[in-house]
Amino acid sequence: MGGKINVLGIYIDNYTSKEAMKESVNYMESELMNIVDLVTVDALMDMDAESGLKEDVCGFDLVLAGDKMILEAADVTEKRYLQETENRLFIKMFLRFLHKNHKRVYVLVESEEEGSTFYDYLARYYSGIQVGGMAKVSATNRADDMLVNAINGAEIDCILSVLSSPLQEDFAVRNKSLLNARILLGLGKETLPVRRQGIAGGKVTQFLVKRIFKKEMEKRKRSCAKDVGQEK
Repeated sequence: MGGKINVLGIYIDNYTSKEAMKESVNYMESELMNIVDLVTVDALMDMDAESGLKEDVCGFDLVLAGDKMILEAADVTEKRYLQETENRLFIKMFLRFLHKNHKRVYVLVESEEEGSTFYDYLARYYSGIQVGGMAKVSATNRADDMLVNAINGAEIDCILSVLSSPLQEDFAVRNKSLLNARILLGLGKETLPVRRQGIAGGKVTQFLVKRIFKKEMEKRKRSCAKDVGQEK
């Protein structure tokens, strides 16, 4: 299908997993640094009030929906897109690509527990991936310059970011021109493959966030329809 959908001011590429994977493979063969970001309902809500960051995110090379509710909010009804997003197919395909080609990665996390769990996940299912380094990123104590030096010194192919929003997107924006890698893949915590095994927020919290998101989308759609009616 291709094209873009606008959800809370973020333009998301409406690609199948195969289409997104094709773009990503091209990025891996490029000499330039590319940003691929998977956004979730939580991420959209967190970034909604930060207009400057939203503009930067819209300039990322590839922005994909990490939650099928985002597609539903944009009136995407094709079953294939919804199922692939729900099953996190793109993430599995990309990790399989890294595994098959023995690529070196650097992992960004927010806690030792998350780092250990994600490392174990890669070792179990994608042992061909070489983890060249892992670092804890803090919103309060960033030390980006030291981290950039560590990443560049590890001579990696891809950065896997497992950070919450807007920390993940802000780090990518600030350091894109300084990093020596082909892709920075923003997985986020919501799209993390091992999320269902324990790294997750409470179910009640997630339910409330998605409920607020749904109401906000309905409100904006009504406002848009009203504006169109007034123009007529």
